[in-house]
Amino acid sequence: MKMILDLDTGIDDTFALMYAIANPDIQLLGVTGSFGNVTRDQGIHNDLALLSMVGHQEIPVFKGECHPLFADHFTVSEGCEIFHGKNGTGDVEIPAKSIGSVQPQSAIDFIIQSVKTYGKDVTLVPTGSLTTMARVIQQAPELISKMHIVMMGGAAIQAGNNDKFAECNIAQDPDAADVVLSSGADITMVGLDVTMQTYTTQAFINKVRALGNTQATFFADMCDFYIKASNPYVPACAQDTFVLHDPLAVGVAFNPQYVRCVDVPLRVDTEEPGRGRIISDPLEVMAKKTPVHVALEVQNETFVSHLEETLYSFFSSFSEKE
Repeated sequence: MKMILDLDTGIDDTFALMYAIANPDIQLLGVTGSFGNVTRDQGIHNDLALLSMVGHQEIPVFKGECHPLFADHFTVSEGCEIFHGKNGTGDVEIPAKSIGSVQPQSAIDFIIQSVKTYGKDVTLVPTGSLTTMARVIQQAPELISKMHIVMMGGAAIQAGNNDKFAECNIAQDPDAADVVLSSGADITMVGLDVTMQTYTTQAFINKVRALGNTQATFFADMCDFYIKASNPYVPACAQDTFVLHDPLAVGVAFNPQYVRCVDVPLRVDTEEPGRGRIISDPLEVMAKKTPVHVALEVQNETFVSHLEETLYSFFSSFSEKE
């Protein structure tokens, strides 16, 4: 399948990128960089270096939006630095220099061109703020019916992780999220309702580390940072685990059967005190507006088994000197 990843490349975005590259049945057409866990430019730096690290510098990287619709600047939050480090990869240096360079074409134009060419045969997978996707919809509304989006973000039936109302990606730009979720595009929302049930363990990370090559060691060091950062905020039963937020979105884009969805029209509350909260308007339901496919149940064991097997095989392919 053809895929475009729209990343704010922190730790779980890196995990998702590796998963997409490692899956031989995914053709990654490009990576677009946005803001969120890190600044847009830091995220793009990470993307280029990561692609070089695994020998896939042929995958093009494009600049997306660098600040939300409601502001003319962006500052990384303290919470994002806690979980992703200042550089987005847990303050672990990516063991490669950026061989490639960012494309001159904008992410917005690249996505528009791709949808015009492939329609729903290309899946757009945003794992950070939805600002770039909102700009695409605003600039090319005639393409809405041709867009297929599988997004990581939102929380339908549980509290957010940014505050009690909002999930972090939605909170980065609630106005953009409202544009996207109310657009009528074909959207699957892979939110906290399922991602918080989906995790890998320290044991798997240690197994990857034992491979001994440069790529595996970097990946394990980065994941160790995330696990240690998460431990103070999760219950005892979830200690020493890595919650697979962004990788699950890639998995669902590849295999929708990993989740069970409920279809309902959605909006995003853009007013205080609930700014960033996912809401369903009863009038829109009655009017049979185009629904969003909201993932509420996940086949956790099946998904995690595929992800771990795919990644372990991928990291095994590098020699100890690479």
